[in-house]
Amino acid sequence: MRRRILTLVGATTSLVLIAFLVPLALLLRTVAADRAVQAATVEAQSLSSLVGTADRTSLALTVQQLDAPSPDAITVFLADGTVLGTPAERTPLVELGALGTSRSAVVDGGREIVVAVRDQAGEAGVIRSFVPDAELSRGVPGAWLLLGALGVGLLGLSLAVADRLARSLVRSTTDLAAVSHRLAGGDLAARADPTAPGELGVVAEALNGLAGRIAELLREERETVADLAHRVRTPLTALRLDAEALPGQQDAARIGAGVDAVQRAVTQAIEQARRRGSGPGAGRIGSDAAAVVRERVAFWAVLAEDTDRETTVEITPGPLPVALGAADLGACVDALLGNIFAHTPDGTSFVVRLAPRPGGGAVFVVSDAGPGLPDGATVRRGASGGRSTGLGLDIARRSAEQAGGRLVLGRSARGGLEVVLELGGLQGPPA
Repeated sequence: MRRRILTLVGATTSLVLIAFLVPLALLLRTVAADRAVQAATVEAQSLSSLVGTADRTSLALTVQQLDAPSPDAITVFLADGTVLGTPAERTPLVELGALGTSRSAVVDGGREIVVAVRDQAGEAGVIRSFVPDAELSRGVPGAWLLLGALGVGLLGLSLAVADRLARSLVRSTTDLAAVSHRLAGGDLAARADPTAPGELGVVAEALNGLAGRIAELLREERETVADLAHRVRTPLTALRLDAEALPGQQDAARIGAGVDAVQRAVTQAIEQARRRGSGPGAGRIGSDAAAVVRERVAFWAVLAEDTDRETTVEITPGPLPVALGAADLGACVDALLGNIFAHTPDGTSFVVRLAPRPGGGAVFVVSDAGPGLPDGATVRRGASGGRSTGLGLDIARRSAEQAGGRLVLGRSARGGLEVVLELGGLQGPPA
């Protein structure tokens, strides 16, 4: 943009200068030539009265005095053939002047001016003045050089002003782009400079208004999610009281543990909703993938045993730090393992593997011997092949992308579904 502005201003200024300076330079040359011709004509005419009144000796002396300091060559041709002043040939223009016609013409080396006169005897005479080319263009090269310097100076000044303006515009545009990128990265406190020049200031104000509205909407969304999650605590408390009232202590403890897990999930949902959108990288914490996966697999192992599912667990000894919080990672593991229990018949075996990821992080793989996904199926939020919400795989996908990884679906070696969850590494110790 800056280069284009400079090119446009330079081209426009050059055209204006050419349109102004070229005619002015030609005018200066014409004025200089007219000035020299006029001066020579005045000198010749000043001698015309002397030719008819002064004697031969006085006329010769006068011509000599005028011819000496003058750059022009002055010659007087008398009727008897006498030539006074600078020796010169009788040119056709001189012959025309002898016939009584005063004229000027351009000749080789300069300009010739003749004035027809009469001597004391009434005979025809001619006064010839020759102006050389150097006199016709005297002062013109210097004037042209001055005009050229003036044109270069004006062009340089215009480019300097254009460069300053272009820098301001480019800087303002770059600042707007930077603010847009910061907003896209989650920094809702980023604001553009509304004092930017011209329409850029209007765009900056509009962008600031949009950022404020986005922040307001996200804040309302977070509070709404937190309020909804908080309302779940009341029926959970009632459920805990009912669980404690059960006669069997073992059943009461099992149901109470389930209620505690739900309460923890609700608390984590509230905390996550309040963290989200509070700034760049807000809520981006890490965890030990080995510890989290081991804990959640142990939780699901009880249900797997009750449903006669053969479970193979291969977890690399930790720590395996990943750029995902323990709560989010636990939710991913629960979503992937829960899909097996929800969408495969009892007795379907599955394998859980956790290994380091090249370059940092971890690779979590869950594969089963069930029917798998239909051909062409993709991970789409809200879409489910069963009677579920269709959010499980999408939650895992979003969490993987948040941690700098990805989720890949495939077919396992036993014909079922294989889900590969890649998680990026975390700089520093896990939280």
